[in-house]
Amino acid sequence: MARVVVIGAAPVSMVNFRRELLEALVARGHDVICMANPAPPELEARIRSLGVDFVPYDVDRRSRNPFQDVKTYLQLRRTLRRLKPDVVFAYTIKPIVWSGLASRGIKGARFFGMVEGTGYAFQGQGWKRGLLRQVASLLFRAALLRAKAVFFLNRDDPQTFYKQRIVGPEKAVTLNGIGVDLDHYGLAALPEGKGPVFLLIGRLLKEKGVREFATAARQVRIKHPDARFQILGYADPTSEGVPIEDVEAWHEEGVVEYLGATPDVRPFIEACHVFVLPSYYGEGLPRTILEAMSMGRPILTTDNVGCRETVEEGQNGFLVPRQDAEALAEKAKWFAENPDKWQAMGDASRRLAEERFDVHKINAVILSTMDLDG
Repeated sequence: MARVVVIGAAPVSMVNFRRELLEALVARGHDVICMANPAPPELEARIRSLGVDFVPYDVDRRSRNPFQDVKTYLQLRRTLRRLKPDVVFAYTIKPIVWSGLASRGIKGARFFGMVEGTGYAFQGQGWKRGLLRQVASLLFRAALLRAKAVFFLNRDDPQTFYKQRIVGPEKAVTLNGIGVDLDHYGLAALPEGKGPVFLLIGRLLKEKGVREFATAARQVRIKHPDARFQILGYADPTSEGVPIEDVEAWHEEGVVEYLGATPDVRPFIEACHVFVLPSYYGEGLPRTILEAMSMGRPILTTDNVGCRETVEEGQNGFLVPRQDAEALAEKAKWFAENPDKWQAMGDASRRLAEERFDVHKINAVILSTMDLDG
């Protein structure tokens, strides 16, 4: 039996995205401790109900305050020295960096990181992003120096890390995303009635293609007024977010329907005909697309890192160029004019989900790599 510390940032991610992995570790008899930001009592109880312990720590994934980051590092170092783990598994950028550095002083601890997309730091142009990329590369390089392996969710991100000399191919393990629970996101019949209904799920970030979605919706509805374009997701108050006032204005205009946010996306996917993610963000492999595929929906997304791996062109959906609202609108019009193709494309999405993206298959690779599958 090993003592395994799993480190993230948002505590809700432990139950939403790590549940199956945690349950697999517990089922194999390992002593599992989760670390994330402090959780409300009901959420902490949900995490502990998985058979794991929970230890909070403070991490601000949006902050660029070095004093806050040093505080996070010192807190992790103290906690890990007390816990004496055999394995440390961290995911997302700041937990990887600071727990990777903190675990280097723990005798016998084996460190593994999971890169869930390169995000803001490695995307875009300009001197600010260039400087941020250099700093992020230096921190990643130091944090992953003694990592036993680094998991990636798509084929592009390892190449970025090789180019930046962060890790070499000998440490990289490429997965098909974090996977999806095929039973929880079960195959659902396409809704009857007028359509199509296009659904975008994601934080209201500019780089998630929210504005392009609204622009395409305005164009499509000129010819196909019955087409509906829905947005489901939390507002983002940072400078990278689309102001909620803009989204609400589109809603009032009738261009899109803003559905707010929810902890359970399944009813909304079930009510749509086509899932859309026009992202040009540094995605890992978008979980929302996998959920929609598992539920049998055609996919319309961008030829973007992570996104492109979810589509077999013309079989289960289409890829369009990044930041191209015109191309997005043209493919949305195609869906509106070819309702007889929806079912076959949705069935193809489900088959791909079963073949490539089953969370249990992906977790088996993770456990084997960490030598925790026995």
